[in-house]
Amino acid sequence: MVVWLLSSISNPNHHNHFQSSTMSVPKAVAATIRLRVPAGAARPAPPVGPALGQYRLNLMAFCKDFNARTQKFKADTPMSVTITAYKDNTFDFTVKSPSVTWYLKKAAGIESGSTRPGHVTATTLSLRHVYEIAKVKQSDPYLQNMPLESISKSIIGTASSMGIKIVKDLD
Repeated sequence: MVVWLLSSISNPNHHNHFQSSTMSVPKAVAATIRLRVPAGAARPAPPVGPALGQYRLNLMAFCKDFNARTQKFKADTPMSVTITAYKDNTFDFTVKSPSVTWYLKKAAGIESGSTRPGHVTATTLSLRHVYEIAKVKQSDPYLQNMPLESISKSIIGTASSMGIKIVKDLD
């Protein structure tokens, strides 16, 4: 391998493409589809059906797999799913837990944040709420290697921007 690299560097006209039978060839991606689907409630009906149907993906396989992966969440929890559709009609997908704002609104029992964050406080939550949300969010693929403290600080920032005050303990 080293000799091949050195020979191709020293001779720029040498077009020897290294290929090995053990290397996997990446699949050709047809599309990346982003949907918000309620946990455990994926059905072949809209929005899932038309989004996957146009790429001729197996709707029932997706619904069954998605519902199995999201069964630990309460029904009607909005899950963000990113589906990578390949040209050979196969697919992969990743599921992210709901947004931090959704969790904060649920924990606080409010419909929306403050209309004037920083001036008007919509409600108050304890650090325990923040920690619980951080534990759930840590399961997301892009947050798995982040410490809980960092995730918690981010959640506190989001809460502040929504007009939700975070206190050590609720009285």
